[in-house]
Amino acid sequence: MNLIIDWLFSQYAEVPTNIVILELTAIFFGIISAWFSKLNNILIYPTGIISTAIFVYLLAIYGLLGDLIINAYYFSMSVYGWYFWTRKIDDTHYIPITKMDKKEVSIASAIFVGTLIFIFIIYQIFDKWEDWTAYVDTLTTAIFFVAMWLLARKKIENWIFLLVGNFISIPLYFYKGLVFTSFQFILFVFISIYGYKAWKKLLYKPETTLLGSSK
Repeated sequence: MNLIIDWLFSQYAEVPTNIVILELTAIFFGIISAWFSKLNNILIYPTGIISTAIFVYLLAIYGLLGDLIINAYYFSMSVYGWYFWTRKIDDTHYIPITKMDKKEVSIASAIFVGTLIFIFIIYQIFDKWEDWTAYVDTLTTAIFFVAMWLLARKKIENWIFLLVGNFISIPLYFYKGLVFTSFQFILFVFISIYGYKAWKKLLYKPETTLLGSSK
């Protein structure tokens, strides 16, 4: 068992303690934010903002450009989502969970393709194609960009995109040396599955609270 633990965390051998603590803090708030998302609770956003802000700093230190861009985008989508979720459709009801319509499918497709092009250009400019992870980064960035936009718009399909992106990210972050973050994505996979099921029960139901379901 000790050999397995040593092998798993050997990549942290030369990492300063404060960086490890920051990563664990970001993961803690990230998990809380994901859980609030599953509950359809507005607290997803303040907790998510804390997590993404820390990750932007950490990823800048690690030089992981694609991941940094993802988290910077998460931060901006968190601010937008916080605003959108608080909008009301009448005096007592907030915007409910819905499915994508044809227009939103077109927008999501445009975000996906646009992100692929954008990340490709960024990686070309900064010459970041030296490793296979750059190609996977490009794909996961596009997936997560769509997912976060859909989450901010309260579309149930966000969970499908998150599930795919989270699954791909497990081995990706482990390879990059962020072992704790890799474990976080394992948990995110399960939250994505249960989140979809929980949101499906609330689909199109008018909401009178921003604190979601306790189930």
